[in-house]
Amino acid sequence: MSIKSKDIVPINQVRARFTELAEEVRQGSEKIVTRNGESYVALVDARRLDYYHQLEKENIHLILLQDVKRGLSDIGAGRYSKVAEAQARYQARLSKKSKPKPKK
Repeated sequence: MSIKSKDIVPINQVRARFTELAEEVRQGSEKIVTRNGESYVALVDARRLDYYHQLEKENIHLILLQDVKRGLSDIGAGRYSKVAEAQARYQARLSKKSKPKPKK
């Protein structure tokens, strides 16, 4: 979606036009609110915001899957010594956390 000049609103106009702006956003527009001439916040339909959050979660999952795939490929190619070192460091951290701290 492209932003048009009418979708850029100075913050000092938002209070007076909020209902109008909210209706436009609900109908599919997005508004950029400016402060001192620079973008400050955006008005976005709540359903679209939920969709954006879902896309972000899916992207994170894809990145994690790519990392897993790369790791499995490294293991398959015999490049796993660093994995063993990382596991040892992780186990050492776990054992430090599980030890009770001395009382002062």
